[in-house]
Amino acid sequence: MKSNKIRFWETRTNYTTKAGKRVPRSYTVRWTVAGRENSETFDRKAKADRFKARLVSAAERESFNVESGLPDSMEREVSATTWYALACAYIDEKWPKLAAKGRVSVVEGLTTVTLVLVKNTRGMPDPAALRRALRNWAFNPPRRDSDKPEEIAAALRWLAKASVPVSALEESRMISRALDACATNLSGKPSKPEYYRRRRRGFYGALKYAVREKQLSANPLDTADERDWKPPEVVHEVDRRRVPNPKQVGALLDAVRGVGKTQGPRLVAVFGCMYYGMLRPSEAVNLRRDDCTLPESGWGLLEVAEVKSAAGRQWTDDGKVHETRGLKGRPVDTVRPVPIPPELVELLRAHLAEYGTGPDGRLFRTYKGGVYQPSTLWRVLDVARGKALTAAQVKTPLAHKPYDFRHAGVSWRLNSGVPAVYVAEWAGHSVEVLQRIYAHCLDGEDGHWFERMDAALGR
Repeated sequence: MKSNKIRFWETRTNYTTKAGKRVPRSYTVRWTVAGRENSETFDRKAKADRFKARLVSAAERESFNVESGLPDSMEREVSATTWYALACAYIDEKWPKLAAKGRVSVVEGLTTVTLVLVKNTRGMPDPAALRRALRNWAFNPPRRDSDKPEEIAAALRWLAKASVPVSALEESRMISRALDACATNLSGKPSKPEYYRRRRRGFYGALKYAVREKQLSANPLDTADERDWKPPEVVHEVDRRRVPNPKQVGALLDAVRGVGKTQGPRLVAVFGCMYYGMLRPSEAVNLRRDDCTLPESGWGLLEVAEVKSAAGRQWTDDGKVHETRGLKGRPVDTVRPVPIPPELVELLRAHLAEYGTGPDGRLFRTYKGGVYQPSTLWRVLDVARGKALTAAQVKTPLAHKPYDFRHAGVSWRLNSGVPAVYVAEWAGHSVEVLQRIYAHCLDGEDGHWFERMDAALGR
């Protein structure tokens, strides 16, 4: 029911006592519609005055809803879909279509921007609690309606009320606020470019969904305003300081073998697969006996079909830490053949002779039969670096990450003169990506090329 019988009262100042003095605490705007009383309280007088001015202006040109006490123009703002509600709807749609790590990536972007897309921070809960609430419940559809601590429930109630309407994202200041959040880490320092890009992708996807659901007329990130906002530059090339040469790889593999009584010996062939077979860590830990052709002499073959991706229990459909999925960036059921040199054939044959395979045919298992966690590979490599590298090299990025063994394997083949088209096929890359990222990044190979250039000049 609508009415034009609107009456405004004086704004009421609410007081509290501090240090024995009576001081203003908040300000309440009061009005009636058809005799029914309404009120709205604000923490600052300026906000209360602005709200009342909007009511008075609206009363001159339109009727008010008796139930809500608001004119149609302001009522639409209150009932409009909030960014928080839209983000929840978006993740609901995307969740079944995403791999576990893809879910993590999208949720990271949504969480980052949702925390800053609020009308104000009055009564804002602890930011860490808000992040947990979004990551572990609101943006995790299977867990959203499960029991949650009161701190988490209160944080989500606050966010549902404080979140801006989706229409507010048509304002450039809101987009800038979200992009600034994407480019900033928790300490307030600039985030790494790859993190910014990943968060922005999650945000962009949600805005695209809003356009499809007719909540926005166009994606604000496609406008000139976003181009005026300078994102961090992404360095695509591998840092050559990270990539060990063949002699260094050999020393590192020997050192891995010597880590612990059983852990290192069980993992040396995993690192060998990453180097000699150019496998990603998630591909190596999932290697099965049926994937391997291991002759008694000469080159062998790996046929890589699946990976074990460690995303975490809350992101997988079956509640397990690892998710089995197809090859990265490839159609379902794709198999990638990788010729492997005799050195890796020997490593794998020795591993099979010592440890055999698990019930599912996997070569590499923990002593309890489980799948290796990425953190285990990192810890073993950290110990091995201290044994295989000089003190000066340990302080550098050289072979700092397990993935650097794959980088080294790709670079070894390229610098050996193997055509890029073959290396790309074996590594699971496009030729363009391969040449942009991996070419000529071996440590200690400059001298070889200097000699060839000297020879060309007759020196």
